[in-house]
Amino acid sequence: MSIPDYMQCAEDHQTVLVVVQPVGIVPEDQFFRIYKRIASVNQVSIRDSQRLLYIRYRHHYPPENNEWGDFQTHRKVVGLIAVTTCGSAKEWPQTSERFHGQKEVFGSTLYDSRLFVFELQGEIAEQARTDVAFYPSYDNCEDVEKRVEDFVESIFIVLESKRLDRATDKSGDKIPLLCVPFEKKDFVGLDTDSRHYKKRCQGRMRKHVGDLCLQAGMLQDALVHYHMAVELLRSVNDFLWLGAALEGLCSASVIYHYPGGTGGKSGGRKPSISQAADAGKRHRPGAQEVLIDPGALTTNGISADTSSEIGRAKNCLSPEDIIEKYKEAISYYGKYKNAGVIELEACVKAVRVLAIQKRAMEASEFLQNAVYINLGQLSEEEKIQRYSILSELYDLIGFHRKSAFFKRVAAMQCVAPTIPEPGWRACYKLLLETLPGYSLSLDPKDFCKGTHRGWAAVQMRLLHELVYASRRMGNPGLSVRHLSFLLQTMLDFLSDQEKKEVTQSLENYTSKCPGGMEVLMMPDGLKLPPVPFTKLPIVRSVKLLNLPVILRPHKVKGLLGQNMSTKSPFIYSPIIMHNRGEERGKKIEFQWVQGDVCEVQLMVYNPMPFELRVENMGLLTSGVEFESLPAALSLPAESGLYPVTLVGVPRTAGNITVNGYHTSVFGVNSDCLLESLPGVKTGGCTVEVVPALPRLQLSTSLPRSANALQPPSGEELSSSVSVQLFNGETQQLVITLENIGTELLETLEVTSRTVNTKEKLFGEFLSWNLDEALSHFPLKPGQVVTLTVNIKVKLDFSGQENLLQDLNDDGISVTGLPISSPLRQVLKPRAESKPVSAESSKTEYNHVKTLEAILNFRYSGGAGHVEGYYRELSLGVHLDVEPSVLFTRVSTLPATSTRQCHLLLDVFNSTEHELTVSAKNNQDLVLHASECQRMAIQVDKFDFDSLPQPDEEKVRFTNPKLLEEERQQAQGYEINSKLGICWQIISFPRILLCPPG
Repeated sequence: MSIPDYMQCAEDHQTVLVVVQPVGIVPEDQFFRIYKRIASVNQVSIRDSQRLLYIRYRHHYPPENNEWGDFQTHRKVVGLIAVTTCGSAKEWPQTSERFHGQKEVFGSTLYDSRLFVFELQGEIAEQARTDVAFYPSYDNCEDVEKRVEDFVESIFIVLESKRLDRATDKSGDKIPLLCVPFEKKDFVGLDTDSRHYKKRCQGRMRKHVGDLCLQAGMLQDALVHYHMAVELLRSVNDFLWLGAALEGLCSASVIYHYPGGTGGKSGGRKPSISQAADAGKRHRPGAQEVLIDPGALTTNGISADTSSEIGRAKNCLSPEDIIEKYKEAISYYGKYKNAGVIELEACVKAVRVLAIQKRAMEASEFLQNAVYINLGQLSEEEKIQRYSILSELYDLIGFHRKSAFFKRVAAMQCVAPTIPEPGWRACYKLLLETLPGYSLSLDPKDFCKGTHRGWAAVQMRLLHELVYASRRMGNPGLSVRHLSFLLQTMLDFLSDQEKKEVTQSLENYTSKCPGGMEVLMMPDGLKLPPVPFTKLPIVRSVKLLNLPVILRPHKVKGLLGQNMSTKSPFIYSPIIMHNRGEERGKKIEFQWVQGDVCEVQLMVYNPMPFELRVENMGLLTSGVEFESLPAALSLPAESGLYPVTLVGVPRTAGNITVNGYHTSVFGVNSDCLLESLPGVKTGGCTVEVVPALPRLQLSTSLPRSANALQPPSGEELSSSVSVQLFNGETQQLVITLENIGTELLETLEVTSRTVNTKEKLFGEFLSWNLDEALSHFPLKPGQVVTLTVNIKVKLDFSGQENLLQDLNDDGISVTGLPISSPLRQVLKPRAESKPVSAESSKTEYNHVKTLEAILNFRYSGGAGHVEGYYRELSLGVHLDVEPSVLFTRVSTLPATSTRQCHLLLDVFNSTEHELTVSAKNNQDLVLHASECQRMAIQVDKFDFDSLPQPDEEKVRFTNPKLLEEERQQAQGYEINSKLGICWQIISFPRILLCPPG
């Protein structure tokens, strides 16, 4: 016997073998439909008996295996069912002849046979025959199962008669010597009358009767016969048959202990009534291990003496003894070269028993022995079957990696060089089945959970084999998917050279079949999930960026409360704070605007030892319609953290969530979701998109400032300009505003404020008239409007601190003149005792002062204006103020009229230009550079008491210091309005005013 049956298990010893084969031309699908229906009748309850007959069906069985039927009766073909298609009566004789020819193949062992004829109608089909059943079609054959049951009962009748015939002790009759095929030549010339020979014959026959009893459903009788056979055969050292007797004893004991079977087949065996009764006595205390006397056996196998049942149950081996006897039987088989198949099948049966007993280590020893059993020259198909079964058995006992090893060997055997047409599809299918044993799955998500599992070197080898097999199958898409999986999951274990080789191979494959994110469906229903390249490049952080300052939306303060979802009457609530903290982790505080380009910054690095080109990199979003603007980048080898900015335009308003990004690397398109990226830091990925707003572009007539203003509030400026003026000078700033957006510009508000200065300003520093600009509104996209802003700088013109003190020292009073008038504010304090000379005055009075102001443009329009949103532009104005004329001394003289007086002013020209100074009703005074002259002005005496006084309520609730400053301010304006002093640089065509007012 050279062809093993790897599917055998211990309980198969109690089955009878029936072969079901087609005769003539039978459609394969129709044959297997009938075969499945026949095979469903796998056990039959015998009428007028408490026994069950188990049937094992095969549609292919080697005739040479049938020759071992005397050695183990379950190997003997005792039944034949032929299935044929006969279209007409003319074909019937040939069909009948073929059937008889088929019977002759197994004729020496057959108990009975049947022929199922389909599609034959007429006179022949109407004949009643026991061995032939006629059916009009394959769909119209309701009683197939009933016919099979009748057929099985006829087999049982023959089986029972043979059992009774062999079991009866016929004294004086010579017992024949049962032999296996290779023994027949060894017994030629032996003394058949010797005691040794007779014992051999008795032992083998006893073992044979045990097989028949086991098949006939008489388990306890079989146990007795096996025990007796063991004793007889051991005494004559008949090791081959002794091994068979021990194996029969083990099989009967396994059937007794495990009525559900050991083969793992669906729908376990139903125990017979006698087995069910015995099962309750298995562990009966106090029972002695007694061998029953063969004389106590009756013809039907049931003893009238119930006390002997205890002894019968104890003829059964214990679970531990079963394995020991299997080991002994296998050792005896190993003595015979021609019994390799028997030895191999015994190992397989023992492993299945040990698997149920959960004794994995002992089972592995049996399997290890099975690996080295030499069966001679096996075909490639037989080798594949052998390694596949070994794999399944190792998996059965929990040796998953060993199982995967043999499965992989079987896969490699499918494409061995000796095979004319290699089976790459079978190889690929077997390789896929090895993945769990090597802790591999084809889902990259399984490799994002903690540490790596399994041997990376073996896993990479297996993945390479999957790539090669799929390529040889002619499926480049599979090759790309497996190679992508290898690169993504095994990147940390690849050497630099291996990384280069794998990426080159991947580029070669993707040039013919680009990789994508679709799920690949295999013909057998297997789904291959997509493999996004989350490590090419590796992303460490994702940050949503706020819009530039000039584009950020602001909410009208009066409408802020409308969007607040919850309000609490408590100042602090830990529950509310906790919830808000969670919300902040998801939703970002700033907003994006519909139609404007938005940015997301990724910190990435390239783990490859060569330059990594990433193409078509863009954002994956949800929530609103979003137009991603892909980017292409090139990362240097092992670049370290590298900032990458991805941009896009939200086309609708609402909440948008950045879910990830997409890339194209080595020809593989990947969608990388942030939730599947381990260790990625993000400050939130959801942001509100407000409705569209217009966009203003600002340009000015003055040059941009080299040094940007730094407002104390920390706000950012859109732009800034720089200008240099003399104290008292006025200059115009022309601002051009262009609507560069797509929305109508409907509203515009302009405000200003002074920052970063301690200087005292008089009058309006920046002034404008907005009516002309607003007359052009609403401003359509592309239209321009201009706004003129007057820059008027008026600082203190006094040149020394004791200027008014000098006026009082003259002994002439000025009615109501405040000592702390603005005229006393000086540019730079100096010591009282320091003499005033021309040179010192020139140095001290030329100090340049700096003024800074911010112009704010608040504008809105479109859908955003309806929702209460606006934008702001901020223009910084940097002004360097140079001193012009300074009043170093002031005094008075009486005039001809008592209502008037002469005001004497010492005027100093601190500029480097010649200038003229003029006053109301007074002659111009010409001053050269750094020249000081006295100027007399006849004015009416000042009456400050006539100025409006604050009411009593304001005096009561206002700071006295603030009231004093307001009073002094009003008095200063009064003086300036009466003097009307102006100055002009002769060489420049511009007018400058002074003093402050």
